[in-house]
Amino acid sequence: MSLFLFLSLLKTMAVFLVVGYIYCKSPWFRPMTTQSLTVRDKVYLYFFFSALSIMGTYLGEPVRDALANTRAIGPVLAGIIGGPVLGTAVGFTGGFHRYFQGGFTAVSCGLSTTVEGLIGGLVHLYLVRRQKLDYVFRPEITLITTACAEVVQMAIILSVSRPFADSVSLVRVIALPMIIMSSTGAALFMSIIRDQRNMYDRAAAAFSAKVLNIAERTLTVLTKGFNRDTAQEMARIIHEETGVSAVAITDTEKVLAFVGVGSEHHKPEAPISSALTKEAIVENRVVFADGVREQYTCTLSKKCPLSSALVVPLTVDDSVVGTIKLYEERNKRFLNMNKSLGQGIARLLSNQLLFSRYEQQKNLLVMAELKLLQAQVNPHFLFNSMNTIISVLRKDAGRARELLVHLANFFRKNLKRQSELSTLQEELEHVHSYLTIEKARFEDRLVVEIDVDPNLLGITIPTFTLQPLIENAIKHGIANMLDPGIARIRAYSQDDFAIIEIEDNAGAFCENGSTGGLGIKIVDRRLKFLKGAKYGASLTCVPNEKTKVTIRIPIESNAHDSHAHH
Repeated sequence: MSLFLFLSLLKTMAVFLVVGYIYCKSPWFRPMTTQSLTVRDKVYLYFFFSALSIMGTYLGEPVRDALANTRAIGPVLAGIIGGPVLGTAVGFTGGFHRYFQGGFTAVSCGLSTTVEGLIGGLVHLYLVRRQKLDYVFRPEITLITTACAEVVQMAIILSVSRPFADSVSLVRVIALPMIIMSSTGAALFMSIIRDQRNMYDRAAAAFSAKVLNIAERTLTVLTKGFNRDTAQEMARIIHEETGVSAVAITDTEKVLAFVGVGSEHHKPEAPISSALTKEAIVENRVVFADGVREQYTCTLSKKCPLSSALVVPLTVDDSVVGTIKLYEERNKRFLNMNKSLGQGIARLLSNQLLFSRYEQQKNLLVMAELKLLQAQVNPHFLFNSMNTIISVLRKDAGRARELLVHLANFFRKNLKRQSELSTLQEELEHVHSYLTIEKARFEDRLVVEIDVDPNLLGITIPTFTLQPLIENAIKHGIANMLDPGIARIRAYSQDDFAIIEIEDNAGAFCENGSTGGLGIKIVDRRLKFLKGAKYGASLTCVPNEKTKVTIRIPIESNAHDSHAHH
């Protein structure tokens, strides 16, 4: 009888494991992939594990007016996974159903099934309070818990069921088979759940890693604009990270880039010919041809090996500016993960495009402010300079010619310099022309001291940085002094940074605050925009003693890479 019972319970356990495998492959399994269960998740699990417990009763083997079964698997698993309330609820449902099946163990089995669910829930509670959530899905924990729960069931049968002699006789027959088979079945069931959870975790980790890699590698690409060169670079990165057969990027009219299989006939700059792409652009929605129910048909070559395609719009402010397209060949299935990844990449790139456009607008605003400042400075400076040169001309024509050369150099550099960045040496040359004219104007009332580390002459700073600061020092400070004014320019290195200081001994700028004055504000914004948020210009002031502007920039010397540290 004992061997027959083992085999009968083994068949029941096999049915449970098949159910468990199917469950893990279904959408109903999704609550198991999260760290915490919602009320809705627990309702789903209640119905599933209650059905499992009831099925265990129906598949049980009759033994001496009772049933040998694996009913305990449902409530114990429910308790371990969902806690005491879920475990007890499933146990009560399974036990209530068993009570109506009759037999001299109806009451004891109904009661013991409820207790088994509670035992599973108490184990869950213990693990949570000890912050050992990973142990919840360990098969060995499930095996020990179920074995203990079945031992408790045998004790309840002996305590409650009468006649006592029949209870003892029954327990002798069913105890060992039920304890072994129920605990083994529950452990294997939990093993299936754990393995499926791990698979979800690995897939999610791979997905996140790919998105992060793509985000990191494309972070600075779109700051150069959305054009053929940046699209080609992005397509190459996405192709490498996703492993799809081909990647294309378009604007709303033509192909900007194509990388991968079929690149011999899918050429950049060609007009968009795909109906899928046109549909995605016009309707601003994702279009997917899976290669099975709907085929991607290439309009450029009948021999094109690509048969499935995902087309995702790229949007800025809800307006479509282009698409990103992922392709697979006929012999490759388009993975769901790549489909989700493609949509995620499109959202990522759309956000980067929006940010890039914002940065471009911000830069245009800063440049407009800069042009305004130049427009304010130039006429004023020109008027004062011409008066100074006229005055000098009466005494020293040679010096007047020299001043005219410096004035011409100053305005020529103002008009010609189109680059956003200049070297420190170029800025000092510009300032030199300005200061030469101002010294002629103020004579002995202006002293200029320059102390610059020669190793820093090649570092890059935003064009037109020093002159507005020097102009502030003279116009708002030294020009109003009766005593001689001193303007100092220092540049030195400090750790990995270059420090440039512009100082005067007037101390007349304190009322404007730490970053007062249009010139200083523009310099600070441009430094942050072109070099990074941790760089900029700050102002310190001691009334009637000194005003000092300190510029902090990275030590690097590439005047053409305007976004190197952005």
